Amino acid sequence: MTNNFLNSCIASSANSIIAQLHLRNLGGIDQMYLEQRLSVLNKIYGLYNHVTKNLDVACKKSCAACCTPNVTMTTLEGYLIANHMISNGQAVVFENIQSKISRNRFKPKITTNRLADLCMKGDDPPEEEKKHSNKSCPVLKDNLCPIYEVRPFGCRCFISKHDCSKAGYAEIDPFAMTVNTLFMQFIEHIDSMGFSGNFSDVLLLMASKENRGNYKMNTLNYPGADLVPNLKIKVLMVPPEHRIKVKPVIDALLNI
Repeated sequence: MTNNFLNSCIASSANSIIAQLHLRNLGGIDQMYLEQRLSVLNKIYGLYNHVTKNLDVACKKSCAACCTPNVTMTTLEGYLIANHMISNGQAVVFENIQSKISRNRFKPKITTNRLADLCMKGDDPPEEEKKHSNKSCPVLKDNLCPIYEVRPFGCRCFISKHDCSKAGYAEIDPFAMTVNTLFMQFIEHIDSMGFSGNFSDVLLLMASKENRGNYKMNTLNYPGADLVPNLKIKVLMVPPEHRIKVKPVIDALLNI
């Protein structure tokens, strides 16, 4: 969730009908074991692939123009990536991140669900930093992602209708933006006892075996100002023009 993405959420939600939601199927998330939440996360990823498979996008292998150090993710996603790296002998990536971490990386002050809650209440969200790094993602190697298989949703959802490297910016379909926001809200919901933050900060947190163990037992202490607490879904941000079209997507998410 980059700063620009946050701004677009704020702008769209100002004229949106915020749908009240009672999560029947995911209401017992507090009682789920970590393995169950990881299973739900992978199903959400699979559903997103299905929902977006027919979108007109220019993204292709080795296209890394949008791969910056400003991606955010949840601790659940960080745990999945860290385990994958360690299991596949990629622990050196942690060292790469530590050595290449950008001082001006984007660090969110609130999460997507907190933003939705503030919008529903009519409160102003905190000002996010407007200047952040435009360097490459610290895990990229020859414009390829070594963790592509388990990349976070912040990477999966950043798609463009044209070549960003030529145009200098991404063009995302408005409906895709609505879908992306919904998926981000659900992913945060299933990690409501965890935290969100910059990709590098979350992954370095999960580099510690002790932190991974504490996270698995739901005993991970507040890791500091660089990360923010997640929140369960209280409302959904759905622009009026997308309410009918997006309903099957919401139903599918609820039935995971």
